[in-house]
Amino acid sequence: MSDAASRYVMPTGRISAALLGLSNRTVAALTRAGLSLWGSRVLAVRGRKSGEWRTTPVNLLTHDGQRYLVAPRGHTQWVRNLRAAGTGELRLGRRAEAFRAAELPDAEKPAVLRAYLKRWKFEVGVFFDGVDADASDAELLRIAPGYPVFRLAPN
Repeated sequence: MSDAASRYVMPTGRISAALLGLSNRTVAALTRAGLSLWGSRVLAVRGRKSGEWRTTPVNLLTHDGQRYLVAPRGHTQWVRNLRAAGTGELRLGRRAEAFRAAELPDAEKPAVLRAYLKRWKFEVGVFFDGVDADASDAELLRIAPGYPVFRLAPN
C-alpha cells in the first residue's frame, strides 16, 4: 500500500488532541441538538469488528446535485468502518437519514475535493498541506489517494 493510500493524520501533542476532541464534541453536541454548522452531521456507522454504532461529526458536501463525505484526515476509523459496512446514517437532531455509500475512484475526486476545500478550507485546510481550491486538477489528482471520498445515496 502506498503512503498516500494509507495516509492518516493523527492529532499530535496533547494540546492538539485535546482541541480536536473539544471541537468534535462541541460540533457533535450542536448537531445532535439539531443545529447544523455549515452542513455538519453526525455520521453513525457500524464498527467493522464490534458491529456497534460509532459516531463522529462530519461535513456533508452537496456538489452537482450529489452528496459526499470527504475524509480530510485520510484513512480514519470512520472511513474503514464505512468501507466495511457500505451503509450508515447521517444524524441531525432527532432525524436520522440512512444511506448507502460508494467510494469514489481517485480519478473522480478532483472536482469534489475542490468543492470541499472551497466550502471548508478554514476548518480543514491544515490537513491538505498547502493544497487549496485553486489547485490544478493534476495537483488534486496527485493528492487524491490520501483523501477518501464517498458518494451517498438514499438507502
